[in-house]
Order: sequence, then structure tokens, then C-alpha cells
Amino acid sequence: MRFFLLCDWVTEAKAAGFLKIRDRTVDVALMTARISAGSPAALPTPSWIDKWLAACHDLAELERSNPMTDAVIDEVDGRKIRVGDQWLSDFASCNYLGFDLEREIIEAIPAYLDRWGTHPSWSRLLGSPVLYEQIEKGLAELLGVEDTLVFPTITLIHMSVIPVLAGAGTIYVESRAHKTIYEGCQFAASRGATVKRFEFEDAEDLERLLKQRDRSPRLICIDGVNSMTGNAVDLPAFAELARNYEALLYVDDAHGFGVIGERTADELSPYGNRGNSIVRHAGESYDNVMLVSGLSKAYSSLAAFLTCTPELKRLLKTAAPPYLYSGPSPIASLATVIKGLEVNERRGDAIRADLWRKTSAVLDCLDRLGVHTPNRSGFPIIEVPLARHEDIDAVGRFLFKNGAYVTLAAYPLVPRDEVGFRVQVTAANTDAEIESLLDVLSRLATNFDLQPSRNRKRAA
Repeated sequence: MRFFLLCDWVTEAKAAGFLKIRDRTVDVALMTARISAGSPAALPTPSWIDKWLAACHDLAELERSNPMTDAVIDEVDGRKIRVGDQWLSDFASCNYLGFDLEREIIEAIPAYLDRWGTHPSWSRLLGSPVLYEQIEKGLAELLGVEDTLVFPTITLIHMSVIPVLAGAGTIYVESRAHKTIYEGCQFAASRGATVKRFEFEDAEDLERLLKQRDRSPRLICIDGVNSMTGNAVDLPAFAELARNYEALLYVDDAHGFGVIGERTADELSPYGNRGNSIVRHAGESYDNVMLVSGLSKAYSSLAAFLTCTPELKRLLKTAAPPYLYSGPSPIASLATVIKGLEVNERRGDAIRADLWRKTSAVLDCLDRLGVHTPNRSGFPIIEVPLARHEDIDAVGRFLFKNGAYVTLAAYPLVPRDEVGFRVQVTAANTDAEIESLLDVLSRLATNFDLQPSRNRKRAA
């Protein structure tokens, strides 16, 4: 266990600059090898490890003792899950459209398996099933772009594509961008790129850095819909900066794709139409903008993609290692995307309208209770911070005991003043499950101190 925790600490320590001790780099390979061999006592304990032991204490204790963390799911029934003997309503899933439970999609998969088998073992450069071309063409049409390229995961995209795009130039990364973006930036730095950080949602701070005229190419890395607050970035402001300063805006919209889309007069909800992501939702073009997203959330499938020109697509097929070397997505995942795109085109807007209605019920409940959430977008990611971060274990136990399964957010995953939990609403959650959640939240607010409302104004 200590070995795996140390691997995480090493990654974080690199990002924080802790691995330079007396101007000498710690031999991380030697340290981790000795620990994995069971001889940690033989190692010196650098001060940064002590810092991380202290910083991760809350999270380690939560993982060890709380039933809401590291749980084994024994059974699924709709959006109900069983953990041991306890049945709970699942509000920790990111399957926003409920495609993981959509019978039309599930029943279509066996025909694909009969034709293709379970898994094509070729690297895509050697042999790429035509299913990929169908998906890439469908995504390009949905998004309104020239082309797209599909990889197995967003993490593989960040790790392989960010270094290619940045080269020996400069990367500007938002301070609270997803950790996998930071991993890609660190890898790019090892290849010669310079990485600079700007403040969260702060276009002015980014422009301050851009005015320094650093080496090109210049890459700006941000999240689209933030995975904790549920809010969308001010994309037009960042896109304008990218164009004005000859940079490429690289947007990870894992939580927005499939949920939000282009705005029209006849839309069924404020989420917009078609679920074609934050660029279209913001009324922006793809000039100097690259969209990266996963299909593992709204489309419930092991796959991810990026937007690109045909020329860049040809380059990435040889320059991005996962295209050459990683195993491809299973056939069932590819089939899920193909059928999901069809369902989205026919019924997606009605599904999103239902998702918006259910999410609004939860947000309205928090408003009535006078409880703060940073969510001002109305999107289905609802963070509820606690007034006292020390209550996180007890709050998790209360929610679990009362049948609500959520995502706990402990320090250092979030700052201490944001410790709490995250509710993720999906279209597959029933009205009865939503009503049960509202009741549990009401009782939670009576038994624990939650942060008071800050007169949050929800976007239309």
C-alpha cells in the first residue's frame, strides 16, 4: 500500500517542485524499488515525504474507514447499487445520459460482437476496424469540425498529444485544470516545453503571461465544464486570447460533452441541443481551439477523442504513441458509441431536458435549505462543501446509512474550505430516487453544518 501511495506523492511532489533537495534530484526509481522490496526502513525520509504524509492523512483515513470510499459494488439494479447488504441510490456515476442502462444500446451490442469478436488486438496503425471511421465521422458531424481522432482514454490523449502540440514551446495551464492535464504537461516539460500556471477561471492572469511573448508554439490548457464546481469556463474570453496571441486553446470537456450543446430558439432545456459540447454551447468557432473529450461519461463507453484537421490527424497517427502501441477500445465500447450517437440524434434532447429537470430539483432543494453550492450553471455536477472539514467521515457515513451514494471530496483532493461531497445526477436516476435524495439532504442539513448559501445566481 505504501508503495502505491508513494507513487502518487512522487507525481504530486514533481508538480509542486519538492523533488529538488539541495539542488540534487531524488533517485525516485531507487526509492520506489526499495519500498516495493519491503525495506522502507533503509531509506532516508526526505522532508517532502513527511509533508505528503501529513497532507494525505485525512484522505488515507477516509479510504481506510469510510464505506463510501474504495467500495466494492456487488450488484446493480437500474441506478441502484448494492454494497454488501446495503442498497443505495447512485449519485456518484458520470453516466449522465443513462446510456449504460439504455436497452436499445445494450441489445445492439451482440451483433457487433458476432461480427468483430470481443477485442481487436491490432494497434490502430496496423489495423483499424471501420467502426473507428464511423465514430470519427459521426463525431465530426455532431461537433461541426473537419475531423476527429479517437483514442482509448482522455489520459492517453493528454499524455501523448500535449507534448506533440507544445514541442519546445510554452504551455499555459489553468491552476485547477484536471490532474491528467498536468500529467501531460509534465511529460511535455521533460521533452523541452516550458510550463506556466495561471489562476483558475482568470483570463486576465492568462493574458499577463501571454504578453511575455514566450517561445512558440504556445498551448493554453483548460477544462470546459469543471469536474467539481459543475460550471463552464468563459470559453469566448479564452478563445479570444488564443487568437490574439497566436496560441492554441486546448479544452478538456469530459463533463460537458453529451450534456450541453448549441443554443437554439426551440431548445427543450438550458443545456441546449445535441450535446455537442462547450464550444457550440458558447457559440464559438474552432479557430485556434481544440476540443478533447471522453466517451466514458455521457456515452458510457471506453473511448475518447480530439478535434483536428486531416493534416494533424495524419501527424498524430505516427507521433502519438497510443495510436501505435496501446491496445484499442473493446468492440462493445465502439458499438456503444455508434448506437449512442444514433440515440442522441433521435432522443438526446428529451433526455437532456429530463436531466435538467432532475438537476434543478436538487439545486432548488439546496436553495430552500440555505446551503451553498458553487454550481451556478445548472449542470448535473453539484458540489456541497461542509462548514467543518473534520465532519467529512461522519457525513459520508450518514449519507451511506441513509441510502445516498455520492462522491466524497476530502483534502488534499480539494482545498480544506471545499471539503464536502459531489452529487452527480443522471437521466437514469428515477424521480423516486431524486425525492429520496432531497429528503436525505434535508436531514443532513439538520444534523451537520453545511456552508451557508451565498446568494448563488444560476445561469439560464
